[in-house]
Amino acid sequence: MRRLLSGILIVLGFGCYGQEHQAGAGFGIEANLLSGKILKHTVNFRAPVPDRTTGAEVNLIWQTWGKKPWQQRRHYPVIGVGFSYLNFGIDSIYGRGVGVYPTLQLPLLRAGKFEWTLKLGCGLGFVTRHYERVPSWDTINNAVSTHINNYTLFATHFRYRINEHWDVQVGGQFSHMSNASLRIPNLGINVYGIQAGVRYFPVSSRPSKIKYKLPPVRNPWGVQVRAGIAGNEMGVPDGPLYPVFLLSGHLMKQYLGMNRVFIGLDYSYHKGIEAFLKNNEIHPGSERRYSWKSSIYVGNEFLIGRVGIVVQAGYYIHNAYLRLDPYYQKIGGNIYLLQREKGPLKELYTSLLLKTHKTQAELAELGIGMGF
Repeated sequence: MRRLLSGILIVLGFGCYGQEHQAGAGFGIEANLLSGKILKHTVNFRAPVPDRTTGAEVNLIWQTWGKKPWQQRRHYPVIGVGFSYLNFGIDSIYGRGVGVYPTLQLPLLRAGKFEWTLKLGCGLGFVTRHYERVPSWDTINNAVSTHINNYTLFATHFRYRINEHWDVQVGGQFSHMSNASLRIPNLGINVYGIQAGVRYFPVSSRPSKIKYKLPPVRNPWGVQVRAGIAGNEMGVPDGPLYPVFLLSGHLMKQYLGMNRVFIGLDYSYHKGIEAFLKNNEIHPGSERRYSWKSSIYVGNEFLIGRVGIVVQAGYYIHNAYLRLDPYYQKIGGNIYLLQREKGPLKELYTSLLLKTHKTQAELAELGIGMGF
């Protein structure tokens, strides 16, 4: 009887909350204008850098209010979908750029009507002009070589709340557009600059928030394994595309209920390097031996419901014949198809990770993984 009464009270409590929660509260639109510049991050960047890059961004946003436990753990972030437009500054070389991407805005500091936030976005980008030998012979722009690319955005804003409908904000941003060396040349277009904009919420920017005792993490330790595939173009532009096969596994520990720190081993086999060795008669008969890499890596995964944002750094303990820097970085995300606390298989997920060596992208890894 006591359990029954407790259950009824919980249901009634949430029912009362549902009546108090105003329909449409938290939904809004954000618009920003950009003034910036292309970053010439390497001497191999041959195209002239425009004096200024301009652009605009529109976000459809939702202020979370605690419907899911991760929203409370992350201090009620803002999620949404962003649309960016970039005028790089020299149409005849760079053309224009468009980005479409999901966004996550995390609060860093809140004080009265003031707020400081960090915004992350990652999705698809489209550029109207790119490196091309035929038929137009447009070879000055060696930054990108495909129309379709990855688009990644980092931004920070200082915001002032005028009332429950309007906010004004100013901040900075950095964006990156490239195809992760799927086709070459692929130096990438990096743009940095300042933003200024407004946010408008038709109903209210401050929905009533749920606060309750969060459940403890029952399985703080775990193991994940992941298999992936990528592609690299080797040799000259419009050359052959070779697959890269990847396998990794790591030990992880969850902390604060919303993060995981991990350490593991990474393996990759590069068919393009094998072909290079065969074509140039280097190490004949032993090409496979010099075509794989292995490394040790550490990283962190930021859990946001069924999405995990992954950052990691690695060091090669075995390198291939065609060497890059001994250190590398990966950034990307996991989407969890299965999440449970019991049973031998606790997680099943897909992943997309961008591997870079400082400012040089090596590959984009598409993978599938399991957690135990």
